[in-house]
Amino acid sequence: MAGFWSPGPVVLAGPCVLEDEALNLRIARHLAELAVRLGIRIVYKASFDKANRSSLEAQRGPGLETGMAALARVRDETGLAVITDVHETWQVDRVAAVVDALQVPAFLCRQTDLLTAVGGSGLPVNLKKGQWMHPESMAGAVEKVQRAGSGDVAVTERGTFFGYGDLVVDMRNFTRIRSAAGVPVLFDATHSVQMPGMGPGGSSGGQRQYVPDLLRAAAAAGADGFFIETHPDPARAPSDGATMWPLQDLEPLLVGAREIWVRAHEKGEACSSR
Repeated sequence: MAGFWSPGPVVLAGPCVLEDEALNLRIARHLAELAVRLGIRIVYKASFDKANRSSLEAQRGPGLETGMAALARVRDETGLAVITDVHETWQVDRVAAVVDALQVPAFLCRQTDLLTAVGGSGLPVNLKKGQWMHPESMAGAVEKVQRAGSGDVAVTERGTFFGYGDLVVDMRNFTRIRSAAGVPVLFDATHSVQMPGMGPGGSSGGQRQYVPDLLRAAAAAGADGFFIETHPDPARAPSDGATMWPLQDLEPLLVGAREIWVRAHEKGEACSSR
């Protein structure tokens, strides 16, 4: 599993959506410092467009051109690799010219034209698992991307719908997806605590307090990396503020998860060598 997604644990982190330059760079510089201090590979993630917001009035982000300039500035200023999501096929070439990896949102993870377009870019690809999909079904999505040309694919587990307005994470899914699709499997610790449609005005609510528990569990269960949206002031974030982890508290969260991840992988390697 060598490539962009390994050796692990790789961490995708950043704000939900790109904001002003000062905020983008403040977060990116903090992440770059953490990467050096902790010896963890961090990839900066932020969206240029939130195309699946609940309301027409919701803030969507700066758009393609401004967003690409912002991501290029982050990479130039900090040296971090950058990843962002694409929603339509026509965006792929323009975005691929700037970023280090492409991401497909969970709601679009079965869209064949989009999957073959991102695969055709030749870049590493992160597929977010649809909230309604069983783990083995992600093998088909991975195959579409691989056959189109990308040999470096990961899947991110982000919870499964349970009843109304809640998500659950099945810790077996890291092994099940990896076994079915043969690719690294990351864990989205912040989207997994979303309560879709349960926030003010029909926006997404969330239960941020459960992020550490789920992240530690995923690290022990064999996740190959982590996805954590973070912000210096989540209450003022334009998107997903209820679930984003406070930037100033990110270091102890990563330290704890990495310690568990290392012990789990050392145990797994010891067992496999017997």
